[in-house]
Amino acid sequence: MIILKSAKEIEEMKTASQIVADCHRHLARMIAPGITTMEINDFVKKHIKKLGGQQFTNGYNGFQYETCASVNDVIAHGFPSRQPLQEGDVLKIDIVAEYGGWLGDSAWCYAVGQVSPAAEQLMRVTKECLYMGIEQAVAGNRLGDVTSVIQQHAESYGYGVVRDLLGHGIGRNLHEQPSFAHIGQAGKGPRLKEGMVFTIEPMINEGTYRMTVDQDGWTARTADGTLSAQYEHTIAITAEGPVILTEQ
Repeated sequence: MIILKSAKEIEEMKTASQIVADCHRHLARMIAPGITTMEINDFVKKHIKKLGGQQFTNGYNGFQYETCASVNDVIAHGFPSRQPLQEGDVLKIDIVAEYGGWLGDSAWCYAVGQVSPAAEQLMRVTKECLYMGIEQAVAGNRLGDVTSVIQQHAESYGYGVVRDLLGHGIGRNLHEQPSFAHIGQAGKGPRLKEGMVFTIEPMINEGTYRMTVDQDGWTARTADGTLSAQYEHTIAITAEGPVILTEQ
């Protein structure tokens, strides 16, 4: 069942979402060659608390960190580490924060120093996929209108769109309905209604869309070892159009 939120509830969700956004604003200035993803994780843990929120992911289904830190061929759910980041790395940081019982969720992709032209293009196209999907997230459209533009844009560059990790509804729970892959057909899927709140989070691989999961049960990698990028926002469907709750 899809849980619709009132205008008041959507307004309440903005606080948790903006805590996440503020973490990303700070990370954009911090991330450089030599920093470790554990240092990033520790900053996020402290910053969420400083802003009056609570971290959510440490303890969620056995995950043990405040962020997912995914480097290069890691698509998502990577563990923070004490290994320094290198010039040219592609880093994805996924953050969830709680405030007043509501959750906000956003992942962002960062170039570590100067990245290759191929990595730069992958990041640009993935971000374009996100915002093209958001443009279609209007009341009356179908979910397939959102996912189909993402798939078409990514595949026009020869990229693979990850199927096995999903966008999802969000509210007082991290994973609500609808759950969906970022592929599909226009005009298909649930109709979008005012009050729906969900993430759009395309994970785009330089090569195949297929993935593997490490023995730790979490770390998802591209099956062919190529780069992966991801950008994610939490959005709300309103009468005025899509509202990006995690806008930075």
